[in-house]
Amino acid sequence: MIAIDTNLLVYAHRRGAPEHRRSQAALEAAAERQGWGIALPCLAEFWSVVTSPHSPGGGSSPRQAAGFLQNLLAAGCRIWAPEGNAMEAFLSLARTRAIRGARIFDLQIAWIAKASGAQEIWTHDSGFISIPGLRVVDPLAE
Repeated sequence: MIAIDTNLLVYAHRRGAPEHRRSQAALEAAAERQGWGIALPCLAEFWSVVTSPHSPGGGSSPRQAAGFLQNLLAAGCRIWAPEGNAMEAFLSLARTRAIRGARIFDLQIAWIAKASGAQEIWTHDSGFISIPGLRVVDPLAE
């Protein structure tokens, strides 16, 4: 199963992004494989970025952002949220990995993806944190 990181969503949504076409192709490739999804924090991060009036070219409307996400769901994408005793398991991983600062956001995405059955996370973030059992893949790398 494949997890998709926020940056690929943003690039696929933003027609003016240099990575737009390659990100769209990556999402299409993920949809063709067996199982793909997005951790809930990525949806919030995506929304924050693309609807911001400070985004390049102005922000997307809430209707446009929601439409993009609804299209992903229609293509078979799943949305993953933490389950069970999420806080204790997550905090344990953060302590064990000695996570500090903003890296906690990547950790939550990776942890939710792994807990939801993902074996890979596709991202264009070369500094994305890896966790055991979840391979980090840059589908835009040439």
